[in-house]
Amino acid sequence: MYCGDYQTQGTIFPAPNFNPIMDAQVLGGALQGISCEKDVLIDILTQRCNSQRLMIAEAYRDMYGRDLITDLKENLSHHFKEVMVGLMYPPASYDAHELWHALKGVDTEENCLIDILASRSNMEIFQMKEAYLMQYNNDLQQDIDSETSGHFRDTLMNLAQGTRMEGYADPSSAAQDAMILWEACQRKTGEHKDMLQMILCNKSYQQLWMVLCVRDKPSYFAYRLYNAIHEFGFHNKTVIRILIARSEIDLMNIRQRYKERYGKSLFHDIKHFASGHYERALLAICAGDAEDY
Repeated sequence: MYCGDYQTQGTIFPAPNFNPIMDAQVLGGALQGISCEKDVLIDILTQRCNSQRLMIAEAYRDMYGRDLITDLKENLSHHFKEVMVGLMYPPASYDAHELWHALKGVDTEENCLIDILASRSNMEIFQMKEAYLMQYNNDLQQDIDSETSGHFRDTLMNLAQGTRMEGYADPSSAAQDAMILWEACQRKTGEHKDMLQMILCNKSYQQLWMVLCVRDKPSYFAYRLYNAIHEFGFHNKTVIRILIARSEIDLMNIRQRYKERYGKSLFHDIKHFASGHYERALLAICAGDAEDY
């Protein structure tokens, strides 16, 4: 997969000396006590990789005869619940979940569709389509066809086929224009900030925006996070989705680009805008520390 000149690095890794039965037992105590011990949930679920969390869920079901996701939903609330539940989905199921809500909400969340479909590999797209069909008994491409329109729909339909040539830098004028725009938009002038906002919001530029996502994922997601935090008054769904989805892929790279581009760390901005257990969960996924503040 084309990733430019950087080595991808996430922020969440497999925990050493992992014991799913012990983790399930601790989670059961935290969830089924008189008051939910939220700090325990954070300490376990943000410090295990996704495959380990799935093993914990299986052990939890065997131990208590209950579904861990259901218990999390019943005991938690608001954005903290979204984070903890989101961590428990396999990647393809989480993508399917986010695409479903983006397509079927009151307003189609077009940027979410770009975030997912333009950044995933062909195999990941195949897996998310399977998960989408299994979870919602709907065909993803049919839903894209019915819920979007014009060139944007055509491009999304092409991406959703999962047949893109990978490891190939598109030499077309669209790709060249996109990279010129991207480089211009990194400058900290109001003019270029407005240009990037235009790309994000104007349908006629969305194809270029998708090229940027394919070509330079860390810079793309760093901007999406900055935009979600600063331009939209902390758009929680976007922040949560990107942190969870990229946590085992390239979130460390995204953090680095974020600080290079915007002067303050992602850790700093999350700490400034979020609060409580929600803040602590996001920071744990971000893997920030005092030096980043």
